[in-house]
Amino acid sequence: MESFYLTDAGKVRDHNEDSVIITKNEAGEYLMAIADGMGGHSAGEVASSIAISHLGKHFKETFLNMSKIDAVNWIRDCVNEINSLIFQHEKTHPESKGMGTTLVMAIITKEYILFGNIGDSSGFVMKEDKLHKVTYDHTLVNLLVSAGELTKEEASVHPKKNVLMKALGASLKVDVDIFDCDMSVSEILLSSDGLTNMLDKDQIEKVLLEDMTIEEKVSRLIQKANNRGGTDNISVAYLIRDMEGEV
Repeated sequence: MESFYLTDAGKVRDHNEDSVIITKNEAGEYLMAIADGMGGHSAGEVASSIAISHLGKHFKETFLNMSKIDAVNWIRDCVNEINSLIFQHEKTHPESKGMGTTLVMAIITKEYILFGNIGDSSGFVMKEDKLHKVTYDHTLVNLLVSAGELTKEEASVHPKKNVLMKALGASLKVDVDIFDCDMSVSEILLSSDGLTNMLDKDQIEKVLLEDMTIEEKVSRLIQKANNRGGTDNISVAYLIRDMEGEV
């Protein structure tokens, strides 16, 4: 099992509002997560940090050999707790009002792989050398595509393509999407939209299939996104599973 992550400010933004984690508990179970913050006065940076810090601490302290059903409830509870923490921070820091963050996460155990997602950060899996997107982007244009009002091609160049319909800190009630994955997947990749706005799925897949180390693949993805403009912060978390039965 190998894992690696990197986050980069990109070529346009003067600071990085993404936060990333890959961590392992005593049972050898893994948590991966990326949060892409938003809000003025560095508030997005605070919101994403609250999300990732809480997740990492809570995973180390409370997640151990859970059943799949318990893990689903754990994800929901964590997301609700993070949402509450963001609103609590706003009350004591008025300058951060309106801050929020996306969140994409994956829990990898010997028995199951679960993804959780709110916003437009993405989760992918590699299966038989093909990359598949697991998560659904909670954006206005994706909603319009689903309703048949836009084509995918029109959505990719739409002026409001980054308008979010869901985010942590956006409303008091939050509903996280949870996805249950096939255990035959060999690799798991999470990214902020700074990568997926610059590279499509086929371009990401091509890099992952190259004969390079895991660190080189992650670095190459960020480099390619920057070469195409790097208009946003870029974060990538990548894990290669041991397909002999171990995580």
